[in-house]
Amino acid sequence: MPNVIPEAKIFACTQSQELAEKIALKFGVDLGNVITSTYSDGEFQPSFEESIRGTRIFIIGSTNPGPQNLMEMLLMIDAAKRASARHITAVLPYFGWARQDRKDKPRVPIAAKLVAKMLETAGATRIITMDLHADQIQGFFEKPVDHLFASTIFLPYLKDLGLDNLTIASPDMGGSKRAYAYSKALTSDVVICYKQRAKANVISHMELIGDVTGKNVVLVDDMVDTAGTLTKAADLMIDRGALSVRAICTHPILSGSAYERLENSKLEELIVTDSIPLSQQSPKIKVLSCADLFANVMHKVHHNKSISSQFIM
Repeated sequence: MPNVIPEAKIFACTQSQELAEKIALKFGVDLGNVITSTYSDGEFQPSFEESIRGTRIFIIGSTNPGPQNLMEMLLMIDAAKRASARHITAVLPYFGWARQDRKDKPRVPIAAKLVAKMLETAGATRIITMDLHADQIQGFFEKPVDHLFASTIFLPYLKDLGLDNLTIASPDMGGSKRAYAYSKALTSDVVICYKQRAKANVISHMELIGDVTGKNVVLVDDMVDTAGTLTKAADLMIDRGALSVRAICTHPILSGSAYERLENSKLEELIVTDSIPLSQQSPKIKVLSCADLFANVMHKVHHNKSISSQFIM
């Protein structure tokens, strides 16, 4: 008899319910049934309301802070392990706590490594994520990690804009590799912003390396949190003669005064994915769904097919 691959099942953490529904639709299965019971003190307990014994399951949930998002993912993985699921793939469109990927001063944690170990200890047998803050986070895992690039979503959109005199910009030195990859795909120039921080989320000084006079600039970054860097960079580039400034940021954290900063900045458009649901709408924000990308990769993983084409920046 031919070896028949059993049907995969897809489940959603609370914070990624809408994205998971899109992924399940593209994948071709119904979203699995999970209920969450909550105690008066805030403690919660997810429960799979269908058999998952011997199956491959995908649990979709971004682990952006607060801590309940990560905790829900861990509890669901543990529940799946104890329910005898055959393979448990944690699908994290946004891998939270990733900015703490090294010790940048004494007596601080490496939170990204801790999160990786917690996911594995809970029972995850594979990780699928997108645009990690630092590539080396893949090395924190002992299990397979499929690190996808949102460039496969953003590049077609940028090409459709048909911008003349296009220049790709990195908002900091650390993002220069990503900016060069985009510039190679779009055959454009590159400029880099050099910034100094007074403390986390506070920029004390920013300078521009390169010429943007008469250019349509696209800033490229993996995430946008308070939008301080992006808006300051956009205003600086317009002051230096840029015709327009857009930004591409995979993960729209958008905390604090981010929306207000965007509205008051010279940034023409912020293009993001739906890896994290927006807390409010803005005419300056364009959301491109990553559902197709994840559904395609999950389908290939389930059927043991190559996914290397999804790793091309």
